[in-house]
Amino acid sequence: MSTTLKGITWNHSRGFTSIVGVAQRFSELNPGIDIVWEKRSLSEFESKPIQMLAQDYDFLVIDHPWAGFAAKHNVLLPLNSYLPAEFLADQAENSVGKSHASYNFNGFQAALAIDAASPVSIYRPDKMDASQVPHDFEDVIELAKTGAVIYAATPTYLLMDFYAMCATSGGALFDESDPEHVVDAAHGQAVLEDMRRLAMCCPSEIFSYNTIDLHEALATSDTATYCPFVYGYVNYSRRGYAQHVLKAGNIINYHSHMLQGVLGGTGLAISSQCKHIDEAIAFAQYALSPEIQRTLYCDCGGQPGHRAAWLDEECNRTTLNFYKDTLESLNHAYLRPRYSGYLTFQDNAGVIIRDYVRSGGDVAATLKKLNELYVSSREQ
Repeated sequence: MSTTLKGITWNHSRGFTSIVGVAQRFSELNPGIDIVWEKRSLSEFESKPIQMLAQDYDFLVIDHPWAGFAAKHNVLLPLNSYLPAEFLADQAENSVGKSHASYNFNGFQAALAIDAASPVSIYRPDKMDASQVPHDFEDVIELAKTGAVIYAATPTYLLMDFYAMCATSGGALFDESDPEHVVDAAHGQAVLEDMRRLAMCCPSEIFSYNTIDLHEALATSDTATYCPFVYGYVNYSRRGYAQHVLKAGNIINYHSHMLQGVLGGTGLAISSQCKHIDEAIAFAQYALSPEIQRTLYCDCGGQPGHRAAWLDEECNRTTLNFYKDTLESLNHAYLRPRYSGYLTFQDNAGVIIRDYVRSGGDVAATLKKLNELYVSSREQ
């Protein structure tokens, strides 16, 4: 009698073909176990409540800020109670940056880091020589005045840029000793003003780009050649994937320091309502093993969460050294809050920032709105 497990991931080759390819081979090696994957949009991945998905799916590919919610509401299995200690130790030891730890909230391991990402820089090597790539925010401003710079400026990604620039410039983000302010006023206002300054040098289309849209636009543009910060997608560094290949490198500097981009990536979680836990755990161990991560998962379009893949010569050879050339950015990435109500803040704060960056206005009032939203989210 066959066992069927269902999974939900996100609608891009990086998130879909990778896990489907691994699941297919797992089923071939384990006759009688079928894993069916469905996909949802990027915006749904970032915001749709996981308690709804956990009712319908055995596997969930999730964003790490859900870890606190999962720990509080028991919608996911605590994987630390089901996986061997040596397996978890390997995942922790070979984490790309804080990817593995990001899914652990107060000892509750909500997911495994199957995919690792943070903002990196990308450019068109057919139009721009490596020596021409800017490395500092002010250099980016100058290049943007020529029309060559685009980036993702929809609300969620502007919020991530805000975090990155505040953290890098010395702002105390989400300081537990100051529960009424997202960041201190001096750093917050200066960052918002810098964000608007850059946006005003770029085409208005940036406000419609999410990270996938940005990569597609840069890969097909006749004018844009460079993006200073965007969540990396290794697929666009592979031949044949897009109209023009993109070369990735570390993120730019801001205030003379590497910009501390906000950690992204995805985690493989198991619903607490899963009826076939042994089979689900077996698949998780297979998919997250270093051998599968650096071979089959990578070859099927994934962006692995295991460090073995990021250091693997073949993974780098086929991707213009995407992994080696961006690993420092991943290691340096900032970890977002993961308290239970955080995603309410994330889902709404970006709109406040977008309105200021796009249209201007009172920067102090913008920060006040963010603070009010933050206080409200902490009460959930």
